[in-house]
Amino acid sequence: MRKYIHGRAVIETLADTYRQLFVSPGPGGKEKYLDIVERGNEPEARNLSHFIKSNEDSMTTEETPAGAVTVITLSKREDFVTFLRIMANRCEETDIPDTQGASIINGVINRRKIEQHMEGFSGSEYDEEFRRFTSERRNFKDALIVLSVGPYSAIPAKMMGVSDEEWIILSHKIRKYHECTHFICRNLYPDKKDAIWDELVADAVGIVAAFGKYNADMEKMFLGIDGNIYTGGRLENYTVVDAPLTERICCVLDRFSEIAGKDTSWLPYELAIKLEDTKEELWDKK
Repeated sequence: MRKYIHGRAVIETLADTYRQLFVSPGPGGKEKYLDIVERGNEPEARNLSHFIKSNEDSMTTEETPAGAVTVITLSKREDFVTFLRIMANRCEETDIPDTQGASIINGVINRRKIEQHMEGFSGSEYDEEFRRFTSERRNFKDALIVLSVGPYSAIPAKMMGVSDEEWIILSHKIRKYHECTHFICRNLYPDKKDAIWDELVADAVGIVAAFGKYNADMEKMFLGIDGNIYTGGRLENYTVVDAPLTERICCVLDRFSEIAGKDTSWLPYELAIKLEDTKEELWDKK
């Protein structure tokens, strides 16, 4: 793929590589998805009418400490939802929460990489090389970050004290760094995966990237915590929320403030690694 693509060509370019995008989510979608992705067959038709597509869409490559990752921005909420249903939910019409504005999709099979590598092989050599090549997931599986456009965590601009236009720009920056932090941590710290901790770290990096320093009260707003009490919000997307968990999270956010609440010299990805290295101290010890 080219390093930067802008406009309606984004979805079209992606569909050239990930041909399951030609399948509309809904009844029969999963079987069509499996036929294309797992069996390597071509789609019945190359139709993208289930996407609106926008001149404001974009696709770029972000360099991170864990390597490069493709970052896709879809400006129409409907396209973001459709993309997730296809790429992350096998063309099924699953519900996407309004509070979800971004996602990292790991392990996306790239049939084009397989086809390109297997050119020139035939017969028993083909079978042997296919098994060898596909035994390494890095050879043919991609990670994609997809971002929507809108207020982060569905928080209105007036609650942030900025204009609607400024909040959209800041929200996009938070989302991008949030998801890139997931990419970094899942690759550099694969044994430390923990849904709640991962969200706290990723949000911290996003906040620092957008605002220059960490703000625990802002993070509480994103999660749906008022003071030390959970009132309902994004946090329940990841777990069942109770008072002990809320208290535990608030303690961690206070420590994050000590680390990055005043110092404005942190580079976002540098902070991601610093916070991840504190997990055993701040989170694992209950």
